Amino acid sequence: MLLSIEEPAPTSARPQWAAFLELGFRPLYSLGCFWAIMGVLLWVYFPSMLQGTLGGVFWHAHEMLWGFIITIAVGFLFTAGATWTGITPIKGRALAVCCLFWILARIAYLVPADAAFWVGVVAESLFFGWGAVAMSHSIYRARSQRNYGIPPMLLLMGVANLMFLLAVEEGDYERIMDFFRTGMLAMAVIALLVARRVTPFFASRAVAGLDIPKHLESGHWQLAAGMAAIVFSLLQWQVLAALFLATSGFIALWQVISWKPRAVLHKPILWILYAGYAGLGIGLVVAAAQMAGLAERPVWAVHIIGIAGFSLLIIGMVTRTALGHLGRPLQTDRYMVLCYWLVLVSAILRLLALALPVPFNTPTLHTAGAAWIVAFGVYLWRFVPMLIRPRVDKVPGKGPIIRPKMEVKLGPKPPVK
Repeated sequence: MLLSIEEPAPTSARPQWAAFLELGFRPLYSLGCFWAIMGVLLWVYFPSMLQGTLGGVFWHAHEMLWGFIITIAVGFLFTAGATWTGITPIKGRALAVCCLFWILARIAYLVPADAAFWVGVVAESLFFGWGAVAMSHSIYRARSQRNYGIPPMLLLMGVANLMFLLAVEEGDYERIMDFFRTGMLAMAVIALLVARRVTPFFASRAVAGLDIPKHLESGHWQLAAGMAAIVFSLLQWQVLAALFLATSGFIALWQVISWKPRAVLHKPILWILYAGYAGLGIGLVVAAAQMAGLAERPVWAVHIIGIAGFSLLIIGMVTRTALGHLGRPLQTDRYMVLCYWLVLVSAILRLLALALPVPFNTPTLHTAGAAWIVAFGVYLWRFVPMLIRPRVDKVPGKGPIIRPKMEVKLGPKPPVK
C-alpha cells in the first residue's frame, strides 16, 4: 500500500526590494498586468478621462501595445536573457530606474498638457533605449549568436513607438497607422521567435513521452518572412508585405498543429500557450488579407493578433515563467486556470462585439472588458505576493513544495494460536 503525504506550502519570507528588483519579470509583469487593467478600464468605462495629447483611440492603441504587451515582452526578455547567456541584463537600481521611466510615461500621457506629452515621449524612449542597451550587454558579451537579433528588434519597437507618438502630435493619421502596424509586427516577430522556442520545451517536460519537433529550420524561415514583411510594409509595398506576412502566419499554424495539441488539453499551463500561438498565426493571416485588399477592416487583424494572440500568450507566460523563476512547482491552481478562461472569454467576446450590430456590441464589449479586468486582477492578487518576496528555495530552512511518499508494507498475519 502506498501512502502519499503532502507537506504544507512553506512560509514565505518578508517582502524585499532586493528580491523584487532581482530580475526584470518581477516589476514589469506586475506593472504591465496592472496597466492591462487600467488600459481597458479607462477606455471602455471612462473614456472621457482621456484628455491628453495622446487621447482617445490613439491612447488605447498605444497603451495596449506599448504600455502592456511590449512591456510584458521586455520583462520576459530581461529574465530570459539571464538564462540564455548566464549574464543578468539588468537588475537592482538600474532596473528600478528603467521602471520609473515607464511609470512616468504612463502618467504623463494622461495629463492634458503638451509639456506632459513630451515628458512621456522622452521617458518612454529612455525606457526602450535602456532596455535595448541592457539586452545588448548581456547577449553580445556572452556571444549568444542565436539571440543577436533581439536587441535590434527591441530597439525597432522603441523607434516605432517614438515615430507613432510624433505622428500623433502632428495629427498624421496615415503615418500613425503605419508606425502602429510596424510596432505590432515587430512584436509579433519576437513573440513567434520566443514562443516557438519555449512551447515545445515546456510541453516535452510537462507531458511524459510527448515528442514534438522544435522547428528550428522553419523558425528561421518564419523569422525571415516576418522581417521581410516589416521592411516591405515600411516601403509601402503592400502586396509583398502581405505575402511574407501570410507565410509567417501559415508557418505558425503548421507548427502548432505538429505540436500535437490534443496531447496537452489536460494541461492548462500548456493549452493556453498553444491557443495564443494559434491565435497569433490566424491574426497574421488576417492582417495579410487586409494588406492585400481582401479584407476592409484592419480592426479585425489588430484585435485577433492583440487579444487572441498576444494576450493569451501573455497570461500563459506570466504564470508559467513566474512560477519557474520563483522556484515553485509548475502546477496551475484554480485561480490561474480562472485567469486563462477569463482572458479567452474576453477575447471571444471582444471579437464578437466587432461583428454584432450596434444595439448589441456595446454590452458585449463591456462584458469582455469586465472579464479582462477580473482576469488580470486575479493574476495580480495571486502573484504579486510572490513577486515581492525571494525565491522559495532561497528562504532559509525552506524549499519548494514537496510531496514525499512513504511506503507502508503489510506483512502476513500472525498465525492464530
